[in-house]
Amino acid sequence: MFWWQTQAGDGLTVAFTSTAAGNLALHVGDDPALVLRRRRALEAHMGVPAGSLRFMNQVHSAAVASVSGPSPAGPGAAPAAGPLTADPLTADALVSPDGSVPLAVMVADCVPVVLTGRNGAGVVTGVAHAGRRGLLDGILANTVQEMAAAGAESLRAWIGPSVCGECYEVPAAMQREAAEVMPELRSTTRWGTPALDLPAGARTQLEALGVDVVRLPGCTLESTDLYSHRRSSSAGRFAGLIWRN
Repeated sequence: MFWWQTQAGDGLTVAFTSTAAGNLALHVGDDPALVLRRRRALEAHMGVPAGSLRFMNQVHSAAVASVSGPSPAGPGAAPAAGPLTADPLTADALVSPDGSVPLAVMVADCVPVVLTGRNGAGVVTGVAHAGRRGLLDGILANTVQEMAAAGAESLRAWIGPSVCGECYEVPAAMQREAAEVMPELRSTTRWGTPALDLPAGARTQLEALGVDVVRLPGCTLESTDLYSHRRSSSAGRFAGLIWRN
């Protein structure tokens, strides 16, 4: 079920799911009931209460939400108005100011980032969805700022698998536009066309903010045990996770 996991200290676990966990997204045309069952199975595997893992409705924004307490939808229940077809909270990063809420970020080529930091009372945790637009608009800086506002110091981040800089082909004009803002994004595909290196951009941005970064290997386009929207437009989503044991 997990593609990779580690003990992050302070009683925290960081993990990234594989395709063995199944599609975890409600917005890709999958049966919502099946998605919710997979989420419940994931929570059981993590050892957290049913319905406690917080997902978000990701829209490639730079918006960060601070979360605490149980999910507003309850333990997998659908809203009274009808079937659950989207996550209720629209944002592209989540922060748990006391580290008590299990957090999830979903991707299928974009960069999943999981973060921790210490404050006087314990820990602060966060997750962020960093695609091209989000990186350029400051999603990672906003996430770090929200964690710092909660008192977090000595931040660490794990950059999970995404499409690599040798596979993420883009039009030349898009590459130029992105590289004007973040030069480290500029890359070239293995076949010699313009590309963007999103993980490199995420790492450079986080390190400039004073975050200690671990970048995991793995390209979603090349790895069949990870979902990739570029490999299949109907692909599901895998998740980056952080929770307290």
